[in-house]
Amino acid sequence: MRAFLKMKRQLISLFALLLAATVPVFVRSLNPSLSDDVLGLIVFKVDIQDPKGKLVSWNEDDDSPCSWAGVKCSPKSNRVSELNLDGFSLSGRIGRGLLQLQYLRKLSLAKNNLTGTISPNIARVNNLRELDLSENGLSGAIPEDFFRQCGSLRVISLAKNKFSGKIPDSLSSCSTLASINLSSNRFSDSFPLGIWSMTGLRSLDVSDNSLEGEIPEGIKGMNNLRAINLGKNRFSGKVPDGIGSCLLLRSIDLSENLLSGSLPGTLGQLSLCNYLNLRKNSFSGEVPGSIGDMKSLDSLDLSANRFSGQVPSSIGNFQWLKVLNLSANGFTGSLPESMVNFANLVVLDLSQNSLEGDLPAWIFKSGLQEASLSENKPSEHINNPFSSLKGSSFEKLEFLDLSHNAFSGEIASSIGVLSSLHLLNLSRNFLIGPIPATIGELKVLDNLDLSENRLNGSIPLEIGGVISLNELKLAKNFLSGTIPSSLENCSSLSTLIVSHNRLSGLIPAAIAQLTNLQNVDLSFNNLSGNLPKQLANLPHLLSFNISHNNLQGELPAGGFFNTISPSSVSGNPSLCGSAANSSCPVVLPKPIVLNPNSSSDTTSGSLPPNLGHKRIILSISALIAIGAAAIIVVGVISITVLNLRVRSSTSRSAAALALSAGDDFSHSPTTDANSGKLVMFSGEPDFSTGAHALLNKDCELGRGGFGAVYRTVLRDGHPVAIKKLTVSSLVKSQEDFEREVKKLGKVRHSNLVALEGYYWTPSLQLLIYEFVSGGSLYKHLHEGLGGNFLSWNERFSIILGTAKSLAYLHQSNIIHYNIKSSNVLIDSTGEPKVGDFGLARLLPMLDRYVLSSKIQSALGYMAPEFACRTVKITEKCDVYGFGVLVLEVVTGKRPVEYMEDDVVVLCDMVRGALEEGRVEECVDGRLQGNFPAEEAIPVMKLGLICTSQVPSNRPDMGEVVNILELIRCPSEGQEELE
Repeated sequence: MRAFLKMKRQLISLFALLLAATVPVFVRSLNPSLSDDVLGLIVFKVDIQDPKGKLVSWNEDDDSPCSWAGVKCSPKSNRVSELNLDGFSLSGRIGRGLLQLQYLRKLSLAKNNLTGTISPNIARVNNLRELDLSENGLSGAIPEDFFRQCGSLRVISLAKNKFSGKIPDSLSSCSTLASINLSSNRFSDSFPLGIWSMTGLRSLDVSDNSLEGEIPEGIKGMNNLRAINLGKNRFSGKVPDGIGSCLLLRSIDLSENLLSGSLPGTLGQLSLCNYLNLRKNSFSGEVPGSIGDMKSLDSLDLSANRFSGQVPSSIGNFQWLKVLNLSANGFTGSLPESMVNFANLVVLDLSQNSLEGDLPAWIFKSGLQEASLSENKPSEHINNPFSSLKGSSFEKLEFLDLSHNAFSGEIASSIGVLSSLHLLNLSRNFLIGPIPATIGELKVLDNLDLSENRLNGSIPLEIGGVISLNELKLAKNFLSGTIPSSLENCSSLSTLIVSHNRLSGLIPAAIAQLTNLQNVDLSFNNLSGNLPKQLANLPHLLSFNISHNNLQGELPAGGFFNTISPSSVSGNPSLCGSAANSSCPVVLPKPIVLNPNSSSDTTSGSLPPNLGHKRIILSISALIAIGAAAIIVVGVISITVLNLRVRSSTSRSAAALALSAGDDFSHSPTTDANSGKLVMFSGEPDFSTGAHALLNKDCELGRGGFGAVYRTVLRDGHPVAIKKLTVSSLVKSQEDFEREVKKLGKVRHSNLVALEGYYWTPSLQLLIYEFVSGGSLYKHLHEGLGGNFLSWNERFSIILGTAKSLAYLHQSNIIHYNIKSSNVLIDSTGEPKVGDFGLARLLPMLDRYVLSSKIQSALGYMAPEFACRTVKITEKCDVYGFGVLVLEVVTGKRPVEYMEDDVVVLCDMVRGALEEGRVEECVDGRLQGNFPAEEAIPVMKLGLICTSQVPSNRPDMGEVVNILELIRCPSEGQEELE
């Protein structure tokens, strides 16, 4: 028995080798009818990875595979008739082993991760009737001869793969095919004409490709066709009259193509059709009345075309209709009364037309769940949309959009019966009167928009009963009274817009309890009093506009309010704080009067009359002021003395630097107090003018938060940049300093300025960097360095190179802390090199407040968490600074620009432009007409994401690099994503 098993394994191995060499093999053993199936499946398994062990039952020692997972055998022949491995999470390639399964009738490998090209031999299995390879990662072109010998194949599905090229013309030779599904691939070029003559075809789905051509009259010969889906392609021309001859059609999807002309009247002959989707084409003219003869329709979508005229009254024949979408066309007139017959309608969208007349009562009396009639712009005001609510049943209506019309009158109190509403949009109408208190009965409502009407009265206290509310928009009305504190019950509220009203009173502290708030606009009202300090604790706040009110006092400190835009607080004369461009007055406590002659422990605000001239008045604030003044005086004297000592030691140390240039720098050359330790990480340190450069301002390149930078040259002609640290009193000990500097010296990346060495004395520390000749990014953007401006490709390369450098730093556990355009240098090839990285590691005494004022000296780059002691400083601070830098590079504007009467924050400006749909206008004017919008706009959006107020919402720099590479090469990135 063992010898037999050994021989069987050898045969299997031999079979696999021969199949790999593409030589047909027919192995004979003691039972040849069984061994072919076993061997074929085992060889198929060799090319497959099975991470979940779904094929563990496939044992090469078995005589029959009929009990294996996914295998089904014919009871008559006991041979494999079906192989169904759907959703087995298999990967790898489809090998030639399956060719041995000569009795296979059904092969289904759908919903796996199979890759590679498709073998032209799979369809040639003699008895194969059904082939399903959908939802894999198969790619490449289908060989032209794939369907040459398709035998008895009836069903083929290659949907949701990555096949490309042309659909083989040989497909039309498979006369037995009843179902073809090639959807969601990358097929292009013209559609094979022969397919339109396949009279036996019942289902054709080639949607979501890039196919071209017209639908020929020959379609009338497809008498057995039940379903056709050509959606999301580039088919053009008219829909032929011949389509009406396909009497068995039940589903037609021609959406999102380039089809044009009028609809053929023969559509009315398709009485069995229940689904017709023609959206997003260029059809024009009136909809033929014969369409009403398609009485079986339950879904009709004619949206986003150019249809005109009235909606045909025959549309009322659709008694089974559930979905009707006629939006974004040019329909005029009133809706036909026959639509009252829509007893089963669930979704109705008539928005963006020019319909007129009153809102039909049947809309509220039917079983509708979603209804949208927005943007119909009738010529004159029409009746109240809620006049017919009384006595009706609305348990199913969930979505009601009547915005941008001309509805007038009051919102009836009976609106409370719409108890299932999730969205109610009545904005941009002419509604008057108060908001009814019954609005509070809409318990599941999550979006309420009543903005841009003529509503008056107060916001009802009952609004707090709408506990599911996510968005509340009441802007541009005539509402008065206070903002109800009952809003605190709406714990899911993320958007609160009540601007341009007549609201007064205080901003309730209860709003600070709404921790999901992201966007708040209370501008252009009469609100007064102080802002609740607790607002600073809102974790997700993105915008908070309180401009043009009568608010006073100090802005909340911390969180979002540390970076709030000045434009969001303007128009409040008594409001103070940095964003309001007004300093807050110091509030002094009531002075305490000390009575030295009193035996009592009591204090009072005035002296007893019998004390005469003996009285001492010392307030706490006075004591504090005196103490602070003393500290300041001592500090000024100390700093003056230190500066004198540092200047003296700088001269001595610089001279020592020049004298010690010839020594061995792997260790300190001398312990003399006037000498220092010079270490170069590579090569011999040979300075020619080093000491002179440090003392000569003509060699100074610039100054930053850490110190001045000078250019000098080694004797071999190699230029270097030397940074003289001006924060010496905060630097670590020599041992710690050297350890940190050596770590930074090991950091090497093509987009980072290399640290080449350092110099140490107790009073002077120097960092020696490679010299980058092209100047800073700041000068290129804002000072026109060299008389030229950066092209789009140069800017994109700078953004990508900077992102790669930060990603590398973060992988090395180094936070830059000081991202700004003046710290990005441009080399002679145009590549960016980021400098000043990791220097905060040298300064253990610097807390985030010193960092924010000393290191983050450039206004606008600092992440908001620097101002909050409880938030950890992480790499996400660099991501924020990088996001600001991205917007600076694309727009050519500084992070903060001061105008005559305003301050413009770059992030706010771009974000506002994006919301208004004009973000393309933000691109640097010098690039207009010379930049790809498909790159510039996504890059700006990425910059805004990086500047999110919430650190966890910002991407990692590694993710940023991937996104930028995808923006630059979308086709390659898409292949990877899929």
